[in-house]
Amino acid sequence: MKFTHVLAMTAAAGLMLTGCDSGGGSRESIRAVGSSTVYPFAKLVAESFARSNSDMRSPLIESTGSGGGIALFCKGVGADTPDMVNASRRMKASEFETCQSNGVTEITEIQVGLDGIAFASTTGGIMMSLTPEIVYKALAANPYGEEQTAETWSDVDPSLPDTPILVYGPPSTSGTRDALKELVLTPGCETDARMEALKESDEDAFERTCTEVRSDGKYVDQGEQDNLIVQKIQGNKNAVGIFGYSYLEENEGRVQGLPMNGVDPTYDNIASFKYPGARPLYIYVKQAHLKAIPGLQAYLDEWMDMWERGGPLAKIGLVALPAGTMETMTDRIKSHPALTAAQLESDTDLEAERAEAKAAAAEPAE
Repeated sequence: MKFTHVLAMTAAAGLMLTGCDSGGGSRESIRAVGSSTVYPFAKLVAESFARSNSDMRSPLIESTGSGGGIALFCKGVGADTPDMVNASRRMKASEFETCQSNGVTEITEIQVGLDGIAFASTTGGIMMSLTPEIVYKALAANPYGEEQTAETWSDVDPSLPDTPILVYGPPSTSGTRDALKELVLTPGCETDARMEALKESDEDAFERTCTEVRSDGKYVDQGEQDNLIVQKIQGNKNAVGIFGYSYLEENEGRVQGLPMNGVDPTYDNIASFKYPGARPLYIYVKQAHLKAIPGLQAYLDEWMDMWERGGPLAKIGLVALPAGTMETMTDRIKSHPALTAAQLESDTDLEAERAEAKAAAAEPAE
C-alpha cells in the first residue's frame, strides 16, 4: 500500500511538472537552491550548459544557504519546488526524513568536489597561526562550560596579537557554519578531557558547549553571502573572516589565508586533507524531476565535464575529488541510485575518501 502511494505521488508530480502551462505549475528551466559556497560553481556550470544548449532556458541558481535550500528541496515534488539543492555539508538524517514524509522519496546524492573552511584577513592585516583549540576558545559562547571572558586574541593565547577578537562568519543556516562546528569547534572543544565525560553523560549539553558561538559582537553573523565577509575584512585590518576556500582563491592578492595547525589553506592541502578544514561539497537531485524537467540530466552531465583537476571549476576554486571518488560520482550521475537513511548514518565513504587522498599525497612524484 505504501509503495503504491509513493508511485501515485511520483506520477502526480510528473503530470504537474509537464502537463500544465507556465502559469499554472509547469516549468521549462532547471531550478537549484542552496549553498553560497557551491553557488559560484553551480552558476558556472549553468552558464556552460546555456552555451551548449541554446534551445533551452538557462538554469536558475539561487543562493539560500545549505539548510534553507534543503528545506525548500524537501517540501515536495512538483514545478513549485526545486529540482536540486547544492550543499556545503551532507544532508542530515532528520532532513532526509522530512523529504521522505513530503513525498521526496527518490534522491540522488552526488559529491562534486572539495572545499576548505578558510580563516582569512585582509592582505597586510592580522596574521596568526590558528588551531581548532584557539578558535574554539575565542568563539565559543561558554568555552568548556565556563564564562567567555576573552576580549583579545592574546587572552586566548599569549603568543597571539593583543588585538580585539572580531570574526565575520556564516549564519546558523549555512553549511559552512555546520562544517565549522564539525571540523574546527568540536575538535577544539574535545582537547579538554572533561568534554569527553560530558559527551557520555549528556550529549545535548556537550553539543551546546562545543558548538554554540558567542553572541556578544565578537563573532558577527554576516549572512549567506560569503563575498560580503570578504568585503568586511578588507575594510578592517584586524578582522578575521570565515568562508569557503574558493572565495580565498578568488580574492587572491586582496585577502590572505591564516594557517590552521601550521597548514595553509591551499588547493593541495585541501585535496590531501592535510588542512583541518577540508570538506566535501554536494548536490542532491530529485529523481521524479529528471524526466520532467528539460535538460536536467544534461546539466548534471555538464558537472562531470567541468570538475576535473585543472578544469573550469578548479580555476575558480573547486578542489577536485580523489580519482576513486570521482569515478563513483560519475556512475551516480549516470545511474541515479537512491540515497538511503543507512548511508546518511555512515561516514565510511568520507573516511575512505580521506584515506585515499592522503595515500595519494604521500606517493613520491614520478
